Amino acid sequence: MRILYLQTFPFWGSGSGTYARHLASEIGRRHKVAILAPDDRPIERAKLYTVKLPFHVAFTGHPEWPDCKLYTELSNEELNEIREAFSRATVKVVEDFKPDILHVHHAFPLSWASSFIKDTYKINYIVTIHGSELPTLEKDKRYYQRTYDAMYRARRIVPNSGWTRDWFLRIFKGYFHEKCRVIPGGVNINKFVYSESGAKAVDKELGLKGKPVVLFAGKLTKYKGVEYLIGAAKKIHGEVVILGDGPEKARLQDKAKQMGLTNIHWVGHLGAGIKKLVPYYSRADVFCAPSTWDEPLGLVILESMACQTPVVVTRKGGIPLAVKEGYNGLFVRPRNSTEIVEKVNKLLDNESIRLKMGQNARKTVEKKFSWEIIGRRFETMYQRYGRKNNATLKK
Repeated sequence: MRILYLQTFPFWGSGSGTYARHLASEIGRRHKVAILAPDDRPIERAKLYTVKLPFHVAFTGHPEWPDCKLYTELSNEELNEIREAFSRATVKVVEDFKPDILHVHHAFPLSWASSFIKDTYKINYIVTIHGSELPTLEKDKRYYQRTYDAMYRARRIVPNSGWTRDWFLRIFKGYFHEKCRVIPGGVNINKFVYSESGAKAVDKELGLKGKPVVLFAGKLTKYKGVEYLIGAAKKIHGEVVILGDGPEKARLQDKAKQMGLTNIHWVGHLGAGIKKLVPYYSRADVFCAPSTWDEPLGLVILESMACQTPVVVTRKGGIPLAVKEGYNGLFVRPRNSTEIVEKVNKLLDNESIRLKMGQNARKTVEKKFSWEIIGRRFETMYQRYGRKNNATLKK
């Protein structure tokens, strides 16, 4: 089959970008694959089409686009510019690649173009709901009707967790329930593997040899709750490494300075490449994700688990899909620095528990979240709804 993926953001710096590039690469092992995205970095086993946007725009910000606008901030004219740019690019790619099915990432805006493709070219599409687009749909009603129409035309809607599904259905008042099938994101378990040499390289780079390490990785937005990890840092029995960038970075650094903290290391956004991430996941004794919002899933949590790192996380959104209390990690209440101190130190101070949870974390990812397993589930959809298997398409 010929599968065309449509992605709204760059391949690195966000969960949906990570999801998009890994899924396309996995499906490319067995099918002809192309991907349209505002990125020019190649994806293994996928033909790349780069869309040129008139300006950068995101749902909650993006570390590779520090100048980006938010969809809630766009003027009507700017919204139309983005819609037209994505629509024109999609039509050109369909003409050139001639796909049998489209797979759209995010509920909008590329689903709008896909609806036109279905009507005009008689090609079906499915849509993955990543969750980061949902606050915009709730806040800004300009996006509701066109997205509703696109969801009506989609053959399958694929939220990345049960929580994302429920949130999506609340927004659309229960419509599309019968179309929804939850499929989480995954991890390349052959590449996200504990690396002793990588851990030693991080020790040398940051001067961490012999010191316990707590790691956060992700976009520095208010939703990620990093301020509560900083609030806990003074009492944590180790060093805190913060990996990532975003609109909250300056404020968070000011807070750390005001608190007189000396055990925080600001690494910044590492950019493209699994090889850059694995050493940090491997070096960490604990991975902490103190999200304050309903995290759709949290791929960085899965990646760290694949590298045998136990996690301390909030019980928000889709996170409990992967984390089990006392088995591969520990839960804390949102906005609670005191609990972060307690749970992180429990792991840092007890090596046997920490190592056992790390081993269990790896087992969890291998069993439920490998891209091979997830890719097979999507293939079933492609084969059912792809053009070659539907001589006459309905709705």
